Amino acid sequence: MNSPTPSSARISIIGAGPGGLTCARILQQHGIAVTVYDRDPDAHSRNQGGSLDLHDDDGQLALREAGLLEEFFALARFEGQEMRHLDPAGNVLAHHLPNEGETASPEIDRGQLRELLLRSLTEGTVRWGRTLESVSGPDDGPRTLIFADGTTVETDLVIGADGAFSRVRPAVSSATPVYTGVSFLEAWFDDMESAHPGLSELVGKGSAHAADGKRGLFAQRNSGGHMRVYLMQCVPANWIAANGLRPEDTEGIRAHLLREYADWSPRTLRLITDNDGAYVDRPLLALPVPHTWEHSPGVTLLGDAAHLMPPLGVGVNLAMLDAGELALALVHSATVDDAVRRYESTMLPRSAEIARMLEGGAQSMLDLFESDERR
Repeated sequence: MNSPTPSSARISIIGAGPGGLTCARILQQHGIAVTVYDRDPDAHSRNQGGSLDLHDDDGQLALREAGLLEEFFALARFEGQEMRHLDPAGNVLAHHLPNEGETASPEIDRGQLRELLLRSLTEGTVRWGRTLESVSGPDDGPRTLIFADGTTVETDLVIGADGAFSRVRPAVSSATPVYTGVSFLEAWFDDMESAHPGLSELVGKGSAHAADGKRGLFAQRNSGGHMRVYLMQCVPANWIAANGLRPEDTEGIRAHLLREYADWSPRTLRLITDNDGAYVDRPLLALPVPHTWEHSPGVTLLGDAAHLMPPLGVGVNLAMLDAGELALALVHSATVDDAVRRYESTMLPRSAEIARMLEGGAQSMLDLFESDERR
């Protein structure tokens, strides 16, 4: 089968996260039709997670190409660039305050970024409630999307932007995510200025982190007076059950954490124990390094579907950079096949290089934070 021109191709993106939506926006900006499929029932069916910083050399580049950079700046929290390194006693060992007008990596809530991208798309671009089961069809296309409700869609290009457990990835790769040995336990805090003024003062307006080589925490302010704290531990993936606990046993988990962090000061322990509501277990996963695949003209991947790595500030930024480059490759190529080759020739080496740099990074977060504190 001859590869179609991008302007005449049926292009399907799986996943309405920042990467998938950025790709769709840039394609539409250039008059190329695209459909996004997402398993969520609607745009507001689940919490999109905490805050993230968009870098001026990747995430912001994609937003500029999408024509949305100024709208992003209107929503972004530039004060969120403040960073504090603490010791387990809560003493500030290093402190970065952003300069006036600094725009290198402002923060925005994930939900706000998604809403910004969704508003920019042509009505009806995203088809909600469409859970992809698999992708079938010959390598040279067309491909068939098979959904959980039994329906199918034929497409000339399927773009997997569907995250760690991508249903598109098996069409080109047998790789699956593996546990890194480090787990995050997420805790939420509400109404920081009134309910948690001491913690608000400790963390500042951006983020704060501390570690002792075995355990750590990363506190991050969100919009609307909220904060999320991620407790980092080197534990088995099933550590909650292994300690005779259940995920919903908030008091039991809290008592366990107090034992684990017993030598930390009461001031920093409040970042572990004064949360509002339950804890959320988030074991850190990663794809093999390097992760690559044989070229297929009708399937490609971006973001975590292509290169899941430890959460060291690159995930969404790389996904959006991937999205922008793939969209522009489609805009400037004669055929879909040419575009996919052009995109993968840049994305795969870049992601492999970054993944090698971050390999083992989940553990190094604890070591890095500890070494920062010893300076």
